[in-house]
This record gives sequence, structure tokens and C-alpha cells, in this order.
Amino acid sequence: MYQVGIYREGDSLEHPPSLAAGGERESIATPGKDAQSGHTPQPEIKKVLSSKFPWVNISRNLVLAYQSLGVVYGDLSTSPLYVYKSIFDGKLQDHQTPQVIFGVFSLIFWTVTLIPLLKYVCIVLSADDNGEGGSFALYSLLCRHAKFSLLPNQQAADEDLSSYRYGYSGKSTSCIELKKFLEKHKKSRTILLVIVLLGACMVIGDGVLTPAMSVISAISGIKMDAGNLTHDWVVTLSCVILVGLFALQYAGTHRVGFLFAPIVVIWLISIMLIGLYNTIIWNPKIVYALSPSYIVKFFEETGKDGWISLGGVLLSVAGTEAMYADLGHFSACSMKLTFAFLVYPCLVIQYMGQAAFLSKNIECATNSFYSSIPRRVYWPVFAIATLAAIVGSQSIITATFSIVKQCNSLGCFPRVKIVHTSKHKGQIYVPEINWILMILTLLVAVGFQDTTLIGNAYGLACMTVMFVTTFLMTLVIVFVWQRSLIVAASFLLFFWFIEGLYLSSAAIKAPQGGWVSLLFSFILLIVMLVWHYGTRKKYKYDLHNKVPLKWILGLGPSLGIVRVPGIGLIYSELVTGVPPIFSHFVTNLPAFHNVLVFVCVKSVPVPYVSSDERFLIGRVGPRPYRMYRCIVRYGYKDTHQDIGNFEELLIKSLAEFIQMDSVEPQLPTSKSPSLDGRMAVISSNLHPNSPFIISDDDFETCSTIESSKSLTLQSVGSSYDDANPENKKRRVRFNLPENPGMDPEVRDELLDLAQAKEAGVAYIMGHSYVKAQKSSSCWKKLVVDVGYSFLRKNCRGSAVSLNIPHISLIEVGMIYYV
Repeated sequence: MYQVGIYREGDSLEHPPSLAAGGERESIATPGKDAQSGHTPQPEIKKVLSSKFPWVNISRNLVLAYQSLGVVYGDLSTSPLYVYKSIFDGKLQDHQTPQVIFGVFSLIFWTVTLIPLLKYVCIVLSADDNGEGGSFALYSLLCRHAKFSLLPNQQAADEDLSSYRYGYSGKSTSCIELKKFLEKHKKSRTILLVIVLLGACMVIGDGVLTPAMSVISAISGIKMDAGNLTHDWVVTLSCVILVGLFALQYAGTHRVGFLFAPIVVIWLISIMLIGLYNTIIWNPKIVYALSPSYIVKFFEETGKDGWISLGGVLLSVAGTEAMYADLGHFSACSMKLTFAFLVYPCLVIQYMGQAAFLSKNIECATNSFYSSIPRRVYWPVFAIATLAAIVGSQSIITATFSIVKQCNSLGCFPRVKIVHTSKHKGQIYVPEINWILMILTLLVAVGFQDTTLIGNAYGLACMTVMFVTTFLMTLVIVFVWQRSLIVAASFLLFFWFIEGLYLSSAAIKAPQGGWVSLLFSFILLIVMLVWHYGTRKKYKYDLHNKVPLKWILGLGPSLGIVRVPGIGLIYSELVTGVPPIFSHFVTNLPAFHNVLVFVCVKSVPVPYVSSDERFLIGRVGPRPYRMYRCIVRYGYKDTHQDIGNFEELLIKSLAEFIQMDSVEPQLPTSKSPSLDGRMAVISSNLHPNSPFIISDDDFETCSTIESSKSLTLQSVGSSYDDANPENKKRRVRFNLPENPGMDPEVRDELLDLAQAKEAGVAYIMGHSYVKAQKSSSCWKKLVVDVGYSFLRKNCRGSAVSLNIPHISLIEVGMIYYV
């Protein structure tokens, strides 16, 4: 009752034996899925309904909407601080007339309407990946509906994950030729990955530029009423605030959201009231500028200078991408409600008010926001603006953490520490990235000290991300939503035309500060591509040098060596076959554990994997060999389990597989009768029908399974635990109850497993050195021997990222010539 399906180990998706292609795969009827209809059980239906119809949980969405104000919309809502200044700080200074100001406001209004409201709120936010957003969420959707992934570790079993076909059913019937072309040509898939990584790099670059831009813009307002303060003093105060902001990140999105949300609410209401006041007092006719005809008049009067000024106009939508990147922290419904009913109207009224003020006070264009504030409320608004600017930096910092986690899980970023700060999925904190962002942000603030130059880099990064999102969204419309090419092309051409104008205007300002975002993105892109290339080459080396099953069968049940008590967990990235580390270990050491488990911890292109589908268990070799394979599947947003809990769940899942393996009929196969390749999905939840009775060693002494440890080893272990209480884990015993109806062979195998667990678990990992072959080109040697080796030496080790205790770790040195 615990298995979801039986799979052949060779069912890889590089050449997937899907049912349509004639591949063999046997589905097993279970409470988790109906084998005939494939229908999801009732709890899963409720989960899908809850995600597709969010109003069924109104209170939760209202809470998330409130939190999103402090995390997502801070950046977008603080754009009135610097938009008009950036527009009129360039060549548009020669065209400061009321007619031009009306045209600028019309441009801002339609930009905010078309990009954040129409594109993101109405379209892009609907393309969530099980509630997750960002460029990698779109890429994951594409990889699941077409074979776009470059890492050949996908299996046919992954297609049966409950979140794999989330929200969509059936296969695409349109654009078959385009799909086949992209799948067939590796270069096209590589280009697609580079585009995705470019978008991710630009988001991370925003995480450097946004805090400096927002905080300096807010603090600069203090000079209006305190003119004796120098600009250096403003920059110094901004740096102090920035340090405090990044130091606060460890508290997590949940706490930061509740802390910052009131500030954003007050800020939005304040700027709306000020905008309404300025509109009524200075020039109510500004409402006529809502007509797009004023945009035509604007370009007729300004010409090329007006096109160049679009680099400042696009700052009005800077921070929009955070809505999609931070989607996993909240929900699409909460984001749509917050933007449509609060953020959007407040921003439009504020920009209208500034334009009304400037139409009568053209000389104040370079500091329009603070100049338009009535004197009576100047200092309260300044204080709120400063706080709002701090909050505005939070959205992109949070988005950066999300992007790094996704890149790391999909093998495109070096291993870093991921701290989950809340029970709500997706709310994380990455310490290394946080402090690197802080240092780079301080360098930008001190190096430029001018919001116009920072804004040039900021605008270029923001519009590049939007440009990439439009392209990926077009592919999603075709391959995932299964819409016609006409619909997809209309979406692409419409938004690329708009965004292309802004991107070209921002690109021309690359020498005036825009080069910073290009430099950051280029360095990050190189790091990601080098890491992905090295990871892929290492995996292919393991794949091509895996140990033949005939060699293992020739060794016999003892493997030609002494089998010692205990469980040996051999970690490898392979999902099929026996890794070369095994033969390397066997030929160099005279003993091996009684129970061997080849463990592969892999990420699948879904955000979360249910605990019922976490473990994919199989047998390697005949039953007497006591060798198994366990593939542990995590989504790119999942939290890796605590190692103590992982051991308990792994042993229990192995026991379930052993019991199931004796009941299920043998699969017909022309291969060796060793059952190698027969794998089943085993639930990691604790079921009442488990063959083991689990007890806690701290409270209960069990005599059912005798310990195979010698008295000397038990004494050494107790001494170590007493000397290192922080490393002491909860001891769990597995008791095998009497069951007269149990097969004797199954009972013996379960007893061996329980005795091996009692003897101890050892974690065996490869300490690999990756080098390019001597015949490789100089370019490949540079990438592998210098770039990839440097990244591996300076990132977290795989044992650390998997939380493996050092006392139980055995590392086997190997050199990979790729």
C-alpha cells in the first residue's frame, strides 16, 4: 500500500521510455493514485482547488497580502522618489515645458499600466510553478513539458510526481516541429539555459543596485531643509542604514514583512494624499494626460532626446520583477489584490500630483518629489520616505535569495548555506549571499554617490530581466499552456516592442553607470556557466565509468571481502548503475558493511516533492547481496531533512521495500535475474503497517534486536557522546515483531537491516578532484582546472550541505579526468 509505481532503473528521460514511445512502466494501484484513471486523491484535489481558487482561504490571503506590502512592493512604491529626477537630469533639461511634462506623465501612466498591471498581474503571475515564480520557475515548467534540461539525471519516475504536471494536462499538440527542434539541438537548449541564467544574474545585480539607489534617494531629501550638509555626509548616513538593513535579514521574511508592512501602507497613503493635493491645487488639467495622445505630442517635441529619457521612465516600473520572483513567499492572489487595489492607484495619483506640480514649477524638476511636499508635512514625509526606502530594498534582496536557491538546486550555482526562516515554504535566508550583497552595495554607494548613475545601471538590469521574462513566458504559452503560435507571437511582439524601446534607451547609457550591471551580470553568468559545465562533465564521467553489474555478480555475496556490521551509505550523483567510487573503495579497503545503500540526492524540476514521493527504492544485485539503491528527490524549494530523521526514514523505507518486493510479482525482463533496476516509490511517512516497531532508545530498552557492536566499540561511542554532547543524536531502535505468516527470507533480510542499523551508519562520499584531460583544449583546461576547481574549493562541501556528521563520514579520494 506504500508504493506509487514500479519503474525500470534504465528509464531515463534523456531517451525516455514514455508510454507514447513504447516504453514499459508498470503502475501500481495505491491510495495515493488510481492506476486506471490516474486521479489524484481527495486531499490532493483540495490542495489543487485551494491553489487555483485562492478565495477559499480568504484570511490567509489577506495576511499574505499584508506581508507582501513590506517585502514585495517596497521597491516599486518608492520609485516616485527618483523617477522625475532621472528623466529630467539628462538631455530633457532643454525641453522642460508644460506640454513635455504632460507627455512624461502619460508615458509613466501607460508604462505602469501595461507592464506591471497587464503583463505581470494579469498574465505572468498566472504562470506559477506550484505557487513559485521567477525565471527558473518558468524554466522548470519548460523542462517538464519538453526535454530542455542539459543534465541527464531525469527519470521516467519523475513524471509521476504529483506536482510534475501541476495545473496542466495532456501533451502539446501545437508547435511540434519547434519543440522537436529545441529538443534535438543541444546548442538551442544551451542558449535557452544561458538566457535563463542571464535573467537570474540581472535579478541578483538588482539586489546590489536597488538598496543603494533607494536609500540615497531618500536621504538626499534632508539637504533641502539642512543645506549646510554635504553630499558625503548623506552617503555616509546611507551606508549606515544599508548595513543595518542587511544585518536585519537573518530575522527572515515573515518577521521582516510584518515589521515593514505598516511602513509601506503609511507611505502609500501619504504619497496618494500628497499627489491628490498637488493635482487639485496646482493643475487639475493633468488628468487629460491619461490620454496616450500626449505621448505622441511628447516625441514630436523632444525627438531623440525623448527616446533617451525613456531610461528614466522605466524606473517607474523598477521592482516589478520582484512580484514574480517573490511569488513563492506569498501567493498570486494576495499579490494581485495588493497591487490592483492599493499600490497601482496610489502610484498613479502620486505621479499625477508631481506632474501637476512640475507643470507650474518647472525649475524644480531635478528634485520634484521633495519640492512638491507641503512644508507643514515635510519632515514627517521625509521620515516615512527614509523608512520606505529601506523597505524598498527588501523586495529585491528577498528575490535574490530565492533566485540563488533555485540556481543552486538546479545545478547552476555553487553550494551555499540555505536557512529556512519560516514554516511558510519559500521564505529563506542565504548568509553568504547576504554579506556579499552588502559589501557590493556599499561599494556602489561610495563609488558613484549619484543616483542618476546608479539609476542607469538599475534601469538596464530591470529591463533586461523583463525582456527575458517575456521570452520565457512566450515559450510557456506555447509548450505549457498549449496556446497557438498566433497568441504567443502577439504577446511576444507587443511587449518586446515596448520593452525594446526602454532597453535600447537604457543600453545607450551603459558608459554612464550602466556598465556596472553588465559587469556584475557577466561575472555571475561566468560563475554559473562554469559550475553547471563542471557539474555536467562530472556526472557524465560517473555515467560512463560506472561499475558493470557483471563485475559485482562475479564477486559473490561477500563482494570478495569481509562484510562488517553496519550500514554503508554510498553517496553518488548517479541515478542508474553503481558509481566508480564503489570499485575504488573495494580495491583499496579490505572490508565493507553488511548492508550497502547507494544514495543519490537529486533535485527535480519541481518546487516541492511530497514526503509520500520522496524515496525511490530499488535493489542492486540478488537478495543475498543486501545492496540497495535509494534516490532521494527534492524540489528546488525543498528543505533538506535533518540527518537523524533522514536515517530513520531511510531504514523504514528500505524495510517497506523489502516487504513489498516479496509480494509484488516479478517484472518480465531480459536482463539478469538480479532484479537490478526494479524501483518503487516508497512513502516516507510513518505508516501503522510498518514491519518495524520504532522505539526511542532514551526511554525504552529493546532486546528484540541485539547490538552487533563489540563492547569496546560501545564504550568508545559512549565516551565520544559524553565528550561531545552537541553531536549526540536521538537513538532509535527498530524492533521486528513476531509474525508467523512472514516469509523466512524476508524476515532474515529485515533482521539483517535492523542489526546493521544498530551497529551504526557510515556515510561514504567521494572527495573528488576534477581535471581536464591532457588532450583537452586550452579553453577547457581553463574552465575546468582553474574556474571549476576554484569554485569547488571555496564553496560548501557536499557533506556540509547535506548535514552529514563528520564522525560518521568516510571520504574516498578520486581524480576525475573529464
